Amino acid sequence: MAAVGLHGTVKEAPGFNPEADAQKLQEAMKGLGTNESTIISILAHRTIAQRQQIKTVYKRDIGKDLAEDLKSELSGHFEKVAVGLLMTPPVYDAYELKHAIKGAGTDEACLLEILASRSNAEIRAFTAAYTQEYGKNLEEDISGDTSGMFKRVLVSLLTAGRDESTVVDEALAKKDAKDMYDAGEARWGTDEAKFLTILCVRNRNHLLRVFQEYQSIAGRDIEDSIKREMSGNLEEVFLAIVRCIKSKPAFFAERLHKSMKGIGTTDSILVRVIVSRCEVDMVDIKAEFLKMYGKTLHSYIKGDTSGHYGKILLELIGPEK
Repeated sequence: MAAVGLHGTVKEAPGFNPEADAQKLQEAMKGLGTNESTIISILAHRTIAQRQQIKTVYKRDIGKDLAEDLKSELSGHFEKVAVGLLMTPPVYDAYELKHAIKGAGTDEACLLEILASRSNAEIRAFTAAYTQEYGKNLEEDISGDTSGMFKRVLVSLLTAGRDESTVVDEALAKKDAKDMYDAGEARWGTDEAKFLTILCVRNRNHLLRVFQEYQSIAGRDIEDSIKREMSGNLEEVFLAIVRCIKSKPAFFAERLHKSMKGIGTTDSILVRVIVSRCEVDMVDIKAEFLKMYGKTLHSYIKGDTSGHYGKILLELIGPEK
């Protein structure tokens, strides 16, 4: 189990008692009606590790599966949050990816968000979880559901082969920047494979240096060039990689903002980002959100959601200040 993130909004509950929590949850769901406030007060204020203990104790002491009980008692987006909180990070990522590629149509935004933002260890973990949970190969499933260069970028990211050292090779950084410029801005048509080789393989520190060099060669930010040279899902996945390299909290702040602006809310993104990041870097995401949009994430969620669904999200992201 991953250590509790120093920058997460969900912290270990002091005086944690899984037996007492399991009992309270069962009482909240038995008989007519459901005490949603009790469910929120427990699930939103326990870490992933603590929730795993509650699940185990619930099955041992009550003889039922906690997730199944929640599914039978709750509904809609509130149910999705509650059930998601009971999963470990690899299982949750695998679950989200499975739902992104099953049935008619593919949720490409989910695929690129998860694959562009996870570390090598996290990618290996959810790939293994996918096989364990669904008896299928994730790479084969994604390959069967996507095509072209977009598919090649996702497959490259799935190999979990990014250099994760901190070494910056100055000569190579200059060459990489020049190679990307020559593969895009400097020619008719775009050699996307060159972008893939550099953006999916090099380490973060090195790429930050490449982006500086690129700016001086091209006279514009790498993001602007990607927007000019590419379109559709390929543009989106390369932009996601670049933004995650620059700042994961800023990337997720933008995802959250996009999910709530305009008419309607893309709840799938809102739920996924909050459930997956509340214990990792939600403190930083909230700070970036305020800096980027001049309003708190808290105020956006409050204005865009309602009922128990809104309440559990607000509990997970912590107080406004």
